[in-house]
Amino acid sequence: MTTASTDTRLPLRFGTTSATFLIGIAGYLGVNLSPYMISALQEATGLAFLSAGWVVTGVLLATAFVGLAVAPLCAGPRRRAVAVSGLAVGLVAFGAAAVVPVGAVIVAGLLLGGAGVGCAVAASGAAFAAFRDPDRIAGLNGLANRGVITIVLAIIPVLGVAPINVFGALALFCLIGLALVPRLPDAPAPAVSAGSGVAEAVPLRRRGPATAADRRLLASGLLLLVVFTLWAVSEDSLWAMAGAVGEMQTGLGPAGLGIALSGATAGGLLGSIALMIVGDRLGRAVPLAVLLVVGGALKVATALVATPTAFIVVFIAWNTVYALAFMYFVAVAAALSSDGRWSGPLLATYLVGSALTPVIGAFLLEQLGPQGFTTVLGLTSLVLAVPTVAVALRSTRGDRRRADEAPAPAVEPERVPANPTA
Repeated sequence: MTTASTDTRLPLRFGTTSATFLIGIAGYLGVNLSPYMISALQEATGLAFLSAGWVVTGVLLATAFVGLAVAPLCAGPRRRAVAVSGLAVGLVAFGAAAVVPVGAVIVAGLLLGGAGVGCAVAASGAAFAAFRDPDRIAGLNGLANRGVITIVLAIIPVLGVAPINVFGALALFCLIGLALVPRLPDAPAPAVSAGSGVAEAVPLRRRGPATAADRRLLASGLLLLVVFTLWAVSEDSLWAMAGAVGEMQTGLGPAGLGIALSGATAGGLLGSIALMIVGDRLGRAVPLAVLLVVGGALKVATALVATPTAFIVVFIAWNTVYALAFMYFVAVAAALSSDGRWSGPLLATYLVGSALTPVIGAFLLEQLGPQGFTTVLGLTSLVLAVPTVAVALRSTRGDRRRADEAPAPAVEPERVPANPTA
């Protein structure tokens, strides 16, 4: 197995990995529950569907922008403090939205709670880089995330799509995240990291002038964030408009759409398992290139099929490829820097794109029609494949170079307090 850095990255252990995953789920739960949130908002406040949708978009954007703002703090010693403060705000705010039957309180609570869990997104994303195998940690996270979300999405309709259940679920996961913060991995201390590895990974902490390697890493990280945001808009636009495209092209009905969406979730689980098995054996550049090209072709194909069954099959295949590519993006960001400098903001940038896709997707579909719409999305994947592969190659070369320079590894304990509470 390739060691991603000469600093003290951690092995995969239950305590630290489960804390990282569940804190991340607390931050991302709003994205997955957004349809239920809209319904619960309408029931509790009487807002029109469009108005409720804009409130939920505001919640997701608050999560994204706060996550981007606090990401630099999560690459240093304040990672846990950021997570605690954000999750505490989310717990109180979402809890108020769940139990106080006043429209103004509900809307304010959701917006404030969304901002709070942005801290959880950044802290969890940064913690991904603390582990020795970025590829397997990304796959394992995808498996845990989709598994938990699938259960939550199944339970809430049974209980009822009411504020106490929907907003209460958001508060509950904030509480779970708070209990697990003591297990969240720390950022590596510069003093114990090995020479060039830290100098390259954290160029802004250098006391001397930046080297060419520092500048290349900075450019690679920034490019990855921009590409990932654009890719998120492309992918989630199809997800948001799947029902409309399927109906326009093949006459797909609500039942068929439900099969497509649930099958897509199962496909993502299979992709997570595949990445856990493969790890870094294939590198990151080649798999990402193949996934983006194939994903682009499948997006185009969703508007070329003629029957509902064919649409469902193509849609599930596309989402499986999408889920696997998403995890490879996370692995690339984690491999670039062990302190989480790039994996922290990466997950927040995705939310920026995801929050805007219902509006962007609807506009493009209306202007271009289903075939033009999916063609633009497919071409976007092909264009973004070029810079994505360049950054992936850099992350893989960094793995190999730092592994060659690394001294014999010492046994390192988990970077958690002596008496963790969870």
